[in-house]
Amino acid sequence: MALVGNLVEIEDIQLDEYGFLCDRSLWAKSVAELLSKQDGLELTVDHWEIILFMQNYYEQYRHQPNARLFSKAIKKTLGEEKGSSIYLYRLFPDGPLKYANKYAGLPIPPSCI
Repeated sequence: MALVGNLVEIEDIQLDEYGFLCDRSLWAKSVAELLSKQDGLELTVDHWEIILFMQNYYEQYRHQPNARLFSKAIKKTLGEEKGSSIYLYRLFPDGPLKYANKYAGLPIPPSCI
C-alpha cells in the first residue's frame, strides 16, 4: 500500500474477492474510510465505536462472532441500544457484521460468504 502524506488510493490496497483487506497489518483508519466511501458510507463516531469493538473482540478471541453473538457481545460491552439490530443496521445498512469487519480490517466472517 502506498501512502503519500495521509492519502491512500484504493488501487494501492490489495483486497480479496469480497473487498476485504488481504493483509490485516496494512489496516489504518484512512484505509477504513476509503473502503467505506467506496461503499457509499461515511463513517461517524458511532461507526468507529463498533469497528474498534470488532478489532478488540477479534484480538481477544481470534475469530469473529456469528450475527447473534455479535449483537450479544455489543450489548454486553456497549449497552442494549447499541447491540440492537435496528441500531446496527442503521449504521451498516448492507450488513452490520460483514461491514464492521470489513472496515476493521478483519477477514470476512464465514457466515457472510
